[in-house]
Amino acid sequence: MSSSTEQPLTDGMQSTADELSLLSIVIPAKNEEGCIASTVEHLHLELSIQKVPHEIVVVDDGSDDRTWEILNDVSARIDELRPIQNRGPHGFGRAIIHGIDHSGGDAVVIMMADESDDCRDVAKYWNLLNEGWDCVFGSRFIKGGGVIDYPWIKLRLNRFANWFIKLLFRIKLNDTTNAFKAYRRTTIDGCRPFLSPHFNLTVELPLKAIVRGYTWTTMPITWRNRRTGLAKLKITEMGSRYFFIVAYVWLERYFSRGDYMKPVSQARPK
Repeated sequence: MSSSTEQPLTDGMQSTADELSLLSIVIPAKNEEGCIASTVEHLHLELSIQKVPHEIVVVDDGSDDRTWEILNDVSARIDELRPIQNRGPHGFGRAIIHGIDHSGGDAVVIMMADESDDCRDVAKYWNLLNEGWDCVFGSRFIKGGGVIDYPWIKLRLNRFANWFIKLLFRIKLNDTTNAFKAYRRTTIDGCRPFLSPHFNLTVELPLKAIVRGYTWTTMPITWRNRRTGLAKLKITEMGSRYFFIVAYVWLERYFSRGDYMKPVSQARPK
């Protein structure tokens, strides 16, 4: 495991938003027959123990294995599981947006299907959102966080990409590209419309939230490389897509004249 010695960060402006009532965990899944059942079962058990009101929205994004069949079998045992299908067009970002649009919670956590994300961190996200934050961004590279069995090439590319984003936007967040993050529903709605059909949505959501003035904090998370199935992220296909969305949000920040900022009605009272 590797981790940094940085401390958790905030934007310095905690919100006084209302207490939340239901957490929706949105999980995109494509050909995850080897792990999807255990992911859902472990997540549901942890959130039940922690008494977090929740629904688990798993989006089958065009699987051609037994993922959909397994999800239906598990849903017969776990009432909180809501399997849905994205019938197309497909794509990681499209699947997440489809899941968000079909979820009912006033808070949303985006989580991977392969158990690379720690389900115990989901309950921590919920607690921080209920302190009033609009977003909570997990980081694997601050004190208390870490990665296990991270391919070294991907790790180096990850650190360079996040360093570039950190420098470009002048923010302290050092793990923008990680999908595993939490948002209030009002924040997600305030970040629309979404442009990213693929993994670049993982960058679009947090950067838009920051640029549009939503409050945020970070917490340490752990990540473990998948133990079954194949990784879906193809670095050679995503470079230009990440660059496009980063450039788009950067242009919004400096040239939109505040047209997309967080509504005054949601702002922190003085």
